[in-house]
Amino acid sequence: MQLSSIGNDQNGEAISEDFRDLLYTIGNQKKVEKDSFIFHEGMDAHEIYLIKSGIIHISKLSSDGKELSLRICTSNDIIGELTLFTDNPKYFLSSRVIKSGEVLAINKETLEKELMNNGPLAIEAMKWTSNHMRKFQSKIRDLLLNGKKGALYSTLIRFSNSFGVNQTNGILIDMPLTNQELAKFCSCTRESVNRMLGDLRKLDIIEMQPSKKILIKDLEYLKKENGCENCPIEICNIC
Repeated sequence: MQLSSIGNDQNGEAISEDFRDLLYTIGNQKKVEKDSFIFHEGMDAHEIYLIKSGIIHISKLSSDGKELSLRICTSNDIIGELTLFTDNPKYFLSSRVIKSGEVLAINKETLEKELMNNGPLAIEAMKWTSNHMRKFQSKIRDLLLNGKKGALYSTLIRFSNSFGVNQTNGILIDMPLTNQELAKFCSCTRESVNRMLGDLRKLDIIEMQPSKKILIKDLEYLKKENGCENCPIEICNIC
């Protein structure tokens, strides 16, 4: 998977300079190599991470061992933040590096102590964590309530919000995606995704580019079919 380097500020989640300064003050810079893991689900959680560069894939394993893709994280994204202010915390997601880069590793206990002494930053951290929990819940809702087709439509909408580029004839998801990669975001098989994308092409809703990028020609169709609730972009994205 090759992704454009698009930061999270376009998704309405840019952290403040004060919060960033705090993380840089107490964090340690680490290089991360492609195909390595920053953490696995089930591991004791001692650190959260600010991505400085590179691309990180966040996923969870189902009970039958299938991988469910949840996030694609780029520069300025924070990962592992859902463990803040929890007792005996463990990571419940896994993070794999799909493009080498650098992260800032922040000790969780140190950050918690700093936040307890700084009300405004503590509130910012709480809002950040709350937004990510809402985002996680909305993705699970789409998977459970809307079926395979709804899960695919939701995934395309989220990718368009995070990596979409306006074109004269639609919105181009500016990154190549294989059907197998899409299937992992939808918790279904590659064959199901093949069939559903084929149906959308026949309806002229999407167009598959030779570069494996997807042009969404009728985003409103996907939203209508999915009963879109017009969630704010900080919730309805793939980051």
